[in-house]
Amino acid sequence: MGRRVRTEVLGADHVARAEARSGPLDAEFQRFITEVAWGSVWARAGLDRRTRSLVTIAILAALGRREELALHLRATRNTGVAPAAVAEALLHVAAYAGIPAANTAFAVAKTELEPAAPAGRGRRRPGSRSER
Repeated sequence: MGRRVRTEVLGADHVARAEARSGPLDAEFQRFITEVAWGSVWARAGLDRRTRSLVTIAILAALGRREELALHLRATRNTGVAPAAVAEALLHVAAYAGIPAANTAFAVAKTELEPAAPAGRGRRRPGSRSER
């Protein structure tokens, strides 16, 4: 069940890449992730996937886990979480885990969730202050 849930949330390509990269050193860890995180926690009936996705995003943002955060932000396409809901969760992170954690998370979210700016055009106006 864990592999199925992991694939439904993160996508078949991600799961295939993770399995292909797995070797003798981390094979047990990959099995653990699949069984515990995906087969036990994500498969529980107590929260729907949208809610689990938002909780996961908030925790990863609070902990400053950029790579995992980016992965779970991309997974929102599969869990039904709208970018506006992500922004609300990250505002919550700012209040409870700190503005620097939320600032970093918003930067990652912008990269993962906003369409790319046309070539030669950035998101900021010339002369505007950089993000904090």
